[in-house]
Amino acid sequence: MDSSPSGRPQPAEVRIRMAVWQRVTPFLPLAVLTTVLFTTAGTEFPPPGGVPGVVAFWVVVLVLGNLLPARFGITLTPSAAVVHNVRRRTIPWSDIQAVQRQSTMGVRTIVLHEANGRSTELRAPTTGFLSWDGHFEKKFHTIETWWQTHRGPTWTPIPPPQAWWNTPQPPDRDPLAPPK
Repeated sequence: MDSSPSGRPQPAEVRIRMAVWQRVTPFLPLAVLTTVLFTTAGTEFPPPGGVPGVVAFWVVVLVLGNLLPARFGITLTPSAAVVHNVRRRTIPWSDIQAVQRQSTMGVRTIVLHEANGRSTELRAPTTGFLSWDGHFEKKFHTIETWWQTHRGPTWTPIPPPQAWWNTPQPPDRDPLAPPK
């Protein structure tokens, strides 16, 4: 274990993932719809496969819904951030220019901004209305602290690329003159 600037020992790796509750909640509307259809259909229109078919369907949905997103997240190592999205990416700490929170339609996520201009949005940790994560801020600060601690003494910030609203104004000249 290394020690952090605060003097506390730091583990060799930290893995941050979605909570079980966050992996199951996207299926709640489908569960409610299935329950409503199953209870209001009556005996004339039983669901396909009957009760065992519905039970088997929900077992498969909950198992897949719990296992597939379980791999999403980030692993913090002393040399890099290993991002586990659909594909696994390893981003060296020295290539990361910023770690920021981003809010889109009420869902807050963490974004890693790289020196080459690429931004990587993490699938975990996230927090939102139905998939609330009470430890989101703590997880964000953990990632940010690892970046600041491990980015190295040779790290230098790279200025962001020029955007249309902050580019220098063209020199004063006749606007009707042909371009040079």
